[in-house]
Amino acid sequence: MLHGINDNMPPFCANPPNASPDQKTVVFVVYPGIVLLDLVGPLQVFTHAYRNGEDTPAYRTHVASLDGGSIATNTIVQINSVPLNRIVPDMENHELDTLIVVGGNGAEVAARDARLVQEVSSLSKRARRTCSVCCGAFVLAAAGLLDGRRAVTHWEDCALLADRFPKVNVEVDPIYIKDGSVWTSAGITAGIDMALAVVQEDLGKGPALRLARSLVTPMIRSAGQSQFSADLARQTQDAKGEFAELHEWLRENMTRQINVPDMAERCAMSARSFSRRYTASVGLSPARSLERMRVDAARNLLVESNRNMKAVAETCGFRDQEKMRRAFHRHLHTSPSKYQALFSEN
Repeated sequence: MLHGINDNMPPFCANPPNASPDQKTVVFVVYPGIVLLDLVGPLQVFTHAYRNGEDTPAYRTHVASLDGGSIATNTIVQINSVPLNRIVPDMENHELDTLIVVGGNGAEVAARDARLVQEVSSLSKRARRTCSVCCGAFVLAAAGLLDGRRAVTHWEDCALLADRFPKVNVEVDPIYIKDGSVWTSAGITAGIDMALAVVQEDLGKGPALRLARSLVTPMIRSAGQSQFSADLARQTQDAKGEFAELHEWLRENMTRQINVPDMAERCAMSARSFSRRYTASVGLSPARSLERMRVDAARNLLVESNRNMKAVAETCGFRDQEKMRRAFHRHLHTSPSKYQALFSEN
């Protein structure tokens, strides 16, 4: 069983083992149904973080839930936690540096729990930064902490987050987003990326890089989470499905050289009206969206087939490999060869 705190010690003990007045306090908020890795991934990062030349951990970490006690995860492992209301009284002695709400299947229920949302809102006002891992973003959004901010969550939940909380500027691709003092991260292991970025901001690049090497994880990923979610950005924006039939036709005719007038004709519109309506609905110009569809098709072939680069480029409508390479860099910030090396199982 994992313990967020020693059972014989108050949540903010003045002199815990290996304590240092420079330690930053990090509180993880959990609830029934969390994804275990959403918690233990970032928790491990903060537990292993050290300042240059010091042998005392840079962070003091705690795990808290609404009422405390044992919290069920999505695995056989349960998590011990302290009550959130035990954290507040000791704020005069120990400043809350970072508040992190983890994600999981229980996030939707947690986001509707008025007591939990209020506790998170109150603690956020005391914290220097507030973060969420994966769909923990729903709890932050319910507390109004994401209103007017850029935010991300697991790619499967981006559309739902945008629909339920229209004041939130949901983005699909980033692994994590920092908007002011609020950080949100994408799905599951992205919480580790976010935690490493927080450590770098607090302690500097050197300690963060050494920590990443120790954990055998990349400091910076070469692409965003859209690498896992073909057509997700279009589906999120085109919520009414106005151009669903067009998108299906484009997917079926990927090898053809298609221009904006061709797409406008399929939609029985003038090219000018089509471009305006499409951009307003999808958030990308028709040409940019088609290029993204070609990239999506290419990345799938690179991972799931044995075709060479030239064949993939031709199949997906790129005139040559160089055009495909430039498109990959524009949309995924990596090259086709690097993408294939990272994600192919062949």
